[in-house]
Amino acid sequence: MCFEAILFDLDGTLLDTLEDLSNATNRVLERLGFPTHTLDTYRYFVGDGATVLMKRALPENKRDVDTIGVCVQTFREEYGKGWNVKTMPYDGVAEMLDALTAGGLKMAVLSNKPDEFTKRCVTEFLPKWNFDMVLGQRNSLPLKPDPAGAMEIARCLNVIPSHFIYLGDTAIDMKTAVTAGMYPVGALWGFRTEKELLENGARALIKRPQEILHLLDLTSPINIQIK
Repeated sequence: MCFEAILFDLDGTLLDTLEDLSNATNRVLERLGFPTHTLDTYRYFVGDGATVLMKRALPENKRDVDTIGVCVQTFREEYGKGWNVKTMPYDGVAEMLDALTAGGLKMAVLSNKPDEFTKRCVTEFLPKWNFDMVLGQRNSLPLKPDPAGAMEIARCLNVIPSHFIYLGDTAIDMKTAVTAGMYPVGALWGFRTEKELLENGARALIKRPQEILHLLDLTSPINIQIK
């Protein structure tokens, strides 16, 4: 397989953002008098953008448009105050990015996190590395798993989709990769399970970030599961 570029999901793939996301959401719920949730519960709430996050977090009988709208706006305020308190790159991400850079791979990030926060997270936590494109949620593009964002990145990088590895940790990421015609690789250190990744199209699973290098012939095989 010939790969020229790698497209990363952000939350749950490059950065462990779960605690900051869950804390911000719980602060919103507390402010509005709704029950809060455990950290592990948020593994299944996040990934589809702020609107879906708040819809999932609210009680079923409170998921009307107006309440969700208030919650989303309040979430943006709360997350803006504490987006970088607990967030950090996963172990091994720095070494992976160093090796990919040395190997000449083009690198990009695609997230359902709002574009402003996506760029701020990359700038704050991954400043050493050059990403050819960083793209978050914008009104002009539909959220993943719609492939529009991935296809825009492919066009901008002048790399055909089949020459991209797409590394992500959720069903949304695997579906995006499959629909865009990229090679879907599941990150087992992220928010979701091996079963979910396989059921949604993962062609390889890796337990540590450095294992992606085997697919690019940049190192010897390490525990990689190729489907």
